[in-house]
Amino acid sequence: MKHSRVATFALGLVLVFALAGTCLAAQKDKGQVVVYNWSEYIPQDVLDDFTKETGIKVVYSTFESNEAMYAKVKLLRGKSYDLVVPSGYFVDLLRRDKLIQKIDKSRLSNAMHLDPKLMNLEFDPDNTYSIPYMWGVLGLAYNSKYVPKGSLTRWEQLLKPEYKGKLILTDDLRDAFGLALRAKGHSVNSKDPAQIKEGFDFLTRLKNSVRVFDVTAIKQALISEEVWIGPIWNGDYLVAREENENLEYIFPEEGAIPWVDSFTIPVGAENVDNAYAFINYMLRPEIAVRCIKEYKYSSPNLKAVEMLPAEMQNNPILVPGPKELKNAEFITGIGEALDLYEKYWEQVKTAQ
Repeated sequence: MKHSRVATFALGLVLVFALAGTCLAAQKDKGQVVVYNWSEYIPQDVLDDFTKETGIKVVYSTFESNEAMYAKVKLLRGKSYDLVVPSGYFVDLLRRDKLIQKIDKSRLSNAMHLDPKLMNLEFDPDNTYSIPYMWGVLGLAYNSKYVPKGSLTRWEQLLKPEYKGKLILTDDLRDAFGLALRAKGHSVNSKDPAQIKEGFDFLTRLKNSVRVFDVTAIKQALISEEVWIGPIWNGDYLVAREENENLEYIFPEEGAIPWVDSFTIPVGAENVDNAYAFINYMLRPEIAVRCIKEYKYSSPNLKAVEMLPAEMQNNPILVPGPKELKNAEFITGIGEALDLYEKYWEQVKTAQ
């Protein structure tokens, strides 16, 4: 009888420890957060550390263009993802289509570090639907081995005949039209049909010099010297410069084209609490610093910028200032005028 009681007691201990183990496992596994983002934009070790700290698994999917992202989120009606990272005016498009939900800033204690100059932009007043993650500028890179250093200062100069066949052009409608409109002295957000036609005419003439349209391989084409010149995001340029020291970067005099990529939460997100935990984690200055160092893009996180080494803080390509951003203009929504842009863009791409 005593033996039986000991056996029963031992069995009870086994059950207690088993239940305790189950509870601990449940505490450790906090579910997942499904992130839809640009490729090469958050270091894998940052994602791993988030999971280690929170128990939340990161399911990470990528897109190569805002248009592809927008089409996918619209098709799924804001379901399947917990976080989506659009650029600029695509926040406004997603909001208008009721595909993203309002942001509860009270749940983001680390938002206090964000630069007010990169908040409350036209595409999302008061950041009702988005929180900035990274920002940068579309400028112009060229190879000084083939293009004399200092000789290229304007978008308009891309039409020079000596650049024929040596130019790569972004395969992004608004970026391409943006640089064309700036070259003609117009707003990147023009809704004037006559001005849009001028941008179209510029791109039509420019196509004679374009070796390829691309949005994902610009830095590789410049590194390999397949092309001499191309509009490129500042972070991609800084990465390319590490591979080819002949590459130079300018902020065109007519005005570079800045952008902000932001965290948004789709209306159909199933793991909203985890989405807020992820955003707040990414807003930590020490985490933002790791992202800047890895991908060489600018951060809206002022505290993070202050933590960078002096040579990075003082690099105007990494951290553009008023001089570099003179005449710069963010791309915003253009309403029904987008139909005209799309019509002309199709003609540019298909013209022989």
